[in-house]
Amino acid sequence: MRGRALTAAAAALALLLAGCFGGAERDGDGRAGRVVLRFQSLAWQKESVDANKELVAEWNAAHPGIRVEYVQGSWDSVHDQLLTSFEGGEAPDIIHDASDDLADFAYGGYLADLRGLLPARLKADIPRRSWETVTFGDGVYGVPFLQEPRVIMANKKILRSSGVRIPTPARPWTWPEFRQVTKELTATMGKGRYAVAWPLKEPVSVSLNLGLSAGGRLFHRGDDGKAEIRFTDGDAVMPGTVHAQVNTDRSAPRGTLGMGGSDTLPGFFGGRYAMVPLGFSYRQQIVRQAPEGFEWMVLPAPAGDGGLAQGVSPQTLSIAEDSPYKKEAVRFIDFLLQPRNMVRLARGDWMLPTGTEALKDPSLHTAKDGWATGVALAKDLRPAPAQWVRGYPEWKDKVATPAFQEFYSGAIDARELEKRLVDDGNPVLARYQR
Repeated sequence: MRGRALTAAAAALALLLAGCFGGAERDGDGRAGRVVLRFQSLAWQKESVDANKELVAEWNAAHPGIRVEYVQGSWDSVHDQLLTSFEGGEAPDIIHDASDDLADFAYGGYLADLRGLLPARLKADIPRRSWETVTFGDGVYGVPFLQEPRVIMANKKILRSSGVRIPTPARPWTWPEFRQVTKELTATMGKGRYAVAWPLKEPVSVSLNLGLSAGGRLFHRGDDGKAEIRFTDGDAVMPGTVHAQVNTDRSAPRGTLGMGGSDTLPGFFGGRYAMVPLGFSYRQQIVRQAPEGFEWMVLPAPAGDGGLAQGVSPQTLSIAEDSPYKKEAVRFIDFLLQPRNMVRLARGDWMLPTGTEALKDPSLHTAKDGWATGVALAKDLRPAPAQWVRGYPEWKDKVATPAFQEFYSGAIDARELEKRLVDDGNPVLARYQR
């Protein structure tokens, strides 16, 4: 009786897992059939959604024994949605996310450690600096596959007619030079027009990632492995430049600080702003939305003591720890990230692939739409400074976002910004590191 009870309990658990994580289908005779994997994708641009669905269909056609179901997720709610699904035992097998969202899930035991599962080809193709973005403690909890540098979208006609030096990846502007250029350019543009518009509705990642070029880190690892916030001279360069452009030089409008990137595009197209710092993927919106005859170009972000270094949080593919089909899930990920497929995903999302072979693809080295400029920046991309920090989401939402917003608008000065980030921030992180 006891044996039969255990067998029944095990069968019930298997059925539950099959419902939550996909599972094994059965044929008409009750025999085990295909494995079914649920793949939650956060692709949202049509080209990206199409590329993902096409690749899923190609996999399913070639692998009848392992069927992948495409599940549409959303960047807007992914963290809370995943947390709920993990705790409820309903997480998808294969999880699309970003590396800066993985730390709490990795440390919480929700994601599978992939070290013993990944094929050698995939491990060798993606650079170590990218693998660092998904390494927490001793484990690897995702595969980084797409990355997005921040660049400057510029009105070609305005810049060329002004006579300012046009920066290139080989010879970028420094942060002081960038500030001076925006002062001079604004003076030539006329009333109500500005050299640069900073859309900083979400200011934290922009500030931290671009701060790396000036040597900023903000988060420092102590001898005990715990994170501590320290605000150095390097951390002050990028925020100080933006603060000066908005509040001293008047070369950047205060009104765009609360905007998202897309909100600034009408003003950019209309000549109100000569430049807008945006993520590389915004090129897609510019191509689709710009009025006929609008000429634009992609410029590198300013450089500092750290050169063109900037932080990125790559898009990632992870596997739920509770998935019963980890090996099959890795096989699908390896297929999805073959170099030719990684290029398809990158072009669909207008981003850069992490893979060294994919980055060599000729279609990514064209001047058209600024692809070549982005590829030239790939070697300088580094893990985002907060990548490994537990408690970062709470610190960002409750401490850093309001502090940076008030600083950029001129409501507080640099000393108060430092006090908020450090004195109010370290107790938040400490709660997660006990």
